[in-house]
This record gives sequence, C-alpha cells and structure tokens, in this order.
Amino acid sequence: MGERRPGRDARRRARRAEDQTTVPFGPGREPHGIDAVLDRLTTQLGWESPLARSELMIDWPGIVGADTAQHSEPVGVEEGTLTVRCDSTAWAKQLGLMRSSIVAAIEDRHPLAGVGKVRILGPDTPSWKHGPRAVPGRGPRDTYG
Repeated sequence: MGERRPGRDARRRARRAEDQTTVPFGPGREPHGIDAVLDRLTTQLGWESPLARSELMIDWPGIVGADTAQHSEPVGVEEGTLTVRCDSTAWAKQLGLMRSSIVAAIEDRHPLAGVGKVRILGPDTPSWKHGPRAVPGRGPRDTYG
C-alpha cells in the first residue's frame, strides 16, 4: 500500500491550525486599551443603540439647556420616538416650539440612539384613558347608574 495524501478537509484544517498559532511578540499581540475592548464588545453584542439612548438621557441638560432641563425630563425612547414629560403646560408648549432644534441636536450628538421624533407631554393629570389608544364611550362611569 502506498502512502496516502491527506484529503481536502484535512489540508484545510491544517492550514487553519497554522493560521491560529501565534508567536509571542509577533504582530497582532500588542495589548489593547479597555475602551477599545469595550467598544468591540458592544458592537459584537449589538448594545450600541441602547447605550446611546441611555447617554441621551444623561446628556439631556446639554441638549436643551440647564434651565429647560430643570422643567422637563426624558421618560423613554420607543420605536424612534423620545417621550419628554414637562412639569407645566407652559414648558410643554415651549419644548413643542423647540422640537425641531431638539431633534437636530439629538441627531448631531447621539446619532446611534435612532431618535427621529420627540413626543412632549404635559404634567400628569388623572385620566380614565389608559394606553395610546382609547375606545369611544363613557368608560368606567357607565356602571354607576
């Protein structure tokens, strides 16, 4: 029996094993900073957008200014819409007038957050409506009589 040559798969595995061997002090072995390692990890795991959204929440005073930030608070980001709650209707109206500049500042400072719209809410008031949609009718009051 003659000597057998390795098959195509065996040659491919051997080539991969050669590629994976590293030499100390060889190219590609230099240490990386923690910021580079964390950036690579967040990119691999798909955490860029949630991290950008949380940075947007923290940077709210830088986006709208310190005075406006004292009277407004970002509540959350859902489906590309930032929801902001204001402590009075006057401040809600003011932020409504600033809406386009707020969106432009967010896109400039935090492009990975994916915010394209801003929804501004006034102060909390009690309401019988729950959720973004409501069915017309008297609601729970129709059981009183």
